[in-house]
Amino acid sequence: MPSENTPLLSVRNIYKAFGSNEVLKGVNLDIHKGEVLALIGGNGAGKSTLVKSVMGIHRPDKGEILINGMEIPYGSPSASLDSGVYLVPQEPMLFPNMTLEENVLMGIKGDKQQLREKLKDYAAKLANVDLERSARTLSIAEQQLVEILRGLMREAKILFFDEPTSSLTFDEVISLFGIIKELKAKGVGIIYITHRMNEVFLICDRVALLCDGSITMQGDIKDYTKEKLIEGLLPKKCSDDSTSKKCSEEYIPVDYSVNPVFELKNFSGYGFKDINLNVYPGEILGMAGVVGAGRTELATTVFGRDKVLGGQAVLGGENITGLKTYQVIEKGLNYVSEDRFLNGIFRIANVNNNLISSCMKRLSKIFTNKKKEMAVTNKYIADFRIKVSDEEQLMGSLSGGNQQKVVIGRGLSTSPKLVILDEPTRGIDAGARSDVYSIIHGLKKLGVAVLLISSDMEELVQLSDRVVSMFRGQINREFKKEEINNDSLMAASFGMIE
Repeated sequence: MPSENTPLLSVRNIYKAFGSNEVLKGVNLDIHKGEVLALIGGNGAGKSTLVKSVMGIHRPDKGEILINGMEIPYGSPSASLDSGVYLVPQEPMLFPNMTLEENVLMGIKGDKQQLREKLKDYAAKLANVDLERSARTLSIAEQQLVEILRGLMREAKILFFDEPTSSLTFDEVISLFGIIKELKAKGVGIIYITHRMNEVFLICDRVALLCDGSITMQGDIKDYTKEKLIEGLLPKKCSDDSTSKKCSEEYIPVDYSVNPVFELKNFSGYGFKDINLNVYPGEILGMAGVVGAGRTELATTVFGRDKVLGGQAVLGGENITGLKTYQVIEKGLNYVSEDRFLNGIFRIANVNNNLISSCMKRLSKIFTNKKKEMAVTNKYIADFRIKVSDEEQLMGSLSGGNQQKVVIGRGLSTSPKLVILDEPTRGIDAGARSDVYSIIHGLKKLGVAVLLISSDMEELVQLSDRVVSMFRGQINREFKKEEINNDSLMAASFGMIE
């Protein structure tokens, strides 16, 4: 029988390799009742493999997994679920033709009416969402809320939260933190995987750092600082000549006396209306706003995926309004989607094919030019520090952060005049985020215009030359460089401006 001090979950000396690639190298980890443990690690550190091993999706090569002191069998998802373990994944996995309620309650035993009432109660606490909506109509943030509701409804003893706030609004994050505190009070153990350091110190009791398949640091959160954790994540300190440029980029002013690269004139579509903005050569124009403000809808309409309802989009003096996506790319505009699984990657293709798929017409006229393709691929693998065995590795086998870096590289491979980056660092660790920021600064130096859509206010403050905020489908404020700060952007995003 387990004692009062027996961990809810104990991972002991777990090893896991895929071929010659050792992913987990003797991991030891405990989680106790009513405890929130932050699990932090860079892309490819082994976090997903560890979680999937506990969930029974992967079969470890060696070691033990114990729940309440009882060993559970390897490779059995049903055994893990029956033992009270549940993963709230970063990438939602929903049935698009089913309602939100059907997606959440599917597979849960019990009185249907009581389950519905319980679900309504959780939904009301977390977010105001219609349970009868079809899953295909949900935004990525709303899909993530569905996954969180699934975990809550299963009354799991041990919950893995994998980047749960990456697409949530400020209010939804506060609501989630309130629910986590309630779960703690009930004795639920929570493993909280995040790249957002501020959240670690707001919600977590202990922290464990996973680097290259091994736990390198762990202990009470009070014994750590944000700087110490980031230092543990980065392969090198940001002090030597090789990394100093990534840490502190010299500011290059924008010449606003020249003609803009890109213009929107009274541009309207589904979810937004009457948008007017200009983006200039070498300018990083940030776009702030909460989920549902219309930022992504604006981007996808410009990119030719959705119908234009009014106004004009002008690129390099040429009207591109209503062109098909491939035509928009040919004219010199590319878009990196926030949802890499829905609109970003070809999972069963290799890294090389994913990286060059947008620029194949430019690289090869009739026959493929393997030498040029490899030059493009190797450039972005090196610049983005994409962790791969080689360019032939399947995209689906990469970690989520490395997949995201490939998607960004593909967007830049077409040598665009303007690139729209929609949440480019979503799910990316501190080291990779630094790489992405350097790439964005590199584009600025080359005179490429960047429209940066981000929910990370610090990111907008750090990178942007100007910022516009969207609220309920319209631009409600513009900020010059000296006016950009966290408080002002947050207030404008929530419509709290004079």
